Amino acid sequence: MKKYDVIIIGGCASGLAAAINAHRIYPELSVAVIEKLPRVGKKILATGNGRCNLSNEQAEKFVYHIYTNDGFAAKVLKKCSVKNTLVFFSSLGLKTYTDGEGRIYPLSNTAASVLDALRAHLDGIDIITGVAVNEIKKQKSGFVLNGEYRCEKLIMAAGGKASPSQGSDGSGYALAGGLGHTVTKLYPALVPLTADPAVTKPLKGVRIHKAKIGLYKNEELIGSSDGEILFTDGGISGIAAMETASAFERNKEKGADIYASIDLVPDIDDIGVFLAALCRENKRDFDTLLTGLMPKAAGIAVLKACGLYSASKSIDELKKKDIENIVNTIHNFRIKVTGTKGFANAQVTSGGVSVKEINPATMESRICENLFFAGEIIDVDGPCGGFNLQWAWSSGLIAGRLGGNGK
Repeated sequence: MKKYDVIIIGGCASGLAAAINAHRIYPELSVAVIEKLPRVGKKILATGNGRCNLSNEQAEKFVYHIYTNDGFAAKVLKKCSVKNTLVFFSSLGLKTYTDGEGRIYPLSNTAASVLDALRAHLDGIDIITGVAVNEIKKQKSGFVLNGEYRCEKLIMAAGGKASPSQGSDGSGYALAGGLGHTVTKLYPALVPLTADPAVTKPLKGVRIHKAKIGLYKNEELIGSSDGEILFTDGGISGIAAMETASAFERNKEKGADIYASIDLVPDIDDIGVFLAALCRENKRDFDTLLTGLMPKAAGIAVLKACGLYSASKSIDELKKKDIENIVNTIHNFRIKVTGTKGFANAQVTSGGVSVKEINPATMESRICENLFFAGEIIDVDGPCGGFNLQWAWSSGLIAGRLGGNGK
């Protein structure tokens, strides 16, 4: 049986951060990472569309507005801040920059640079790949994994259920449950919505760069976001739509109607005056009436939703009430939402190991001594923009302190 002082289950963002920090703080301890995939860090390469949006400078400022279990998340980010994280990456030889939205990227603009920096500092750490941990037995002297590996301290950074092709198949939850922990209900988050194809299929490929979306269940607002949306033949994607997905999953009930209300042009107040002038000039047809505001296909969809679209009718025939109808529909374009694209297409898992059972100062279990948690396996998640990776780094670096006051 192979014996280590510390074993980390999961070789992605939080797990690698935990391993490196543990090895740096306690160089006398033997540390190993066990990863089920043939190589560590696969999911990192897919983040930020291959650019790795590794953090956001606003994470601490807005922690109470963006994270689930925000009180717990706030304590963790206070213990290991964005600044601490950037110092960590600087120590790995990685330079970063911040864009106008507060998103932090590697200076190279490639996720591979982030993974290379982490992998370059794994010397002295045993990396065991291609091994799935299926069993953990707690003993007085520590933990035994698969009957083959023994350790005194164990860090679970096994990820969630989102994007199983990248290693997150949810197996860590059963392991945590077997050690006495509560796992809250799991939902796919940051995932495209599925919707009425009669509306979305004609809009396939249409992108609205600045929209607002509200999700309603029987007229009750259950989720909202703003930003880019992208229509697909079977639904709605883009950051704004994806950020409402977990609200759908948490509120879906048999027989309940859930619909998206999209403000296609949220920042212009005088659309009615603008359209009335166009109609008086009568230099456009119905196909192009709204092209000064949105893509042509979206404009046609709005007019069809109003019941006003006609290939033969002249726009100067539109009455004041018709223009008001168009304006209202632009600001409240409704589509029935039927579901989400599920865990296979999700970026994040919402739900996980209960935060009530974890000490935020150390990430150690309150139930099982010498067991620590880090990353997505915990019931904390946030929106797009680097917030989830910041959670991974903060929780991983703290877990790597192994209950001490290290870096």
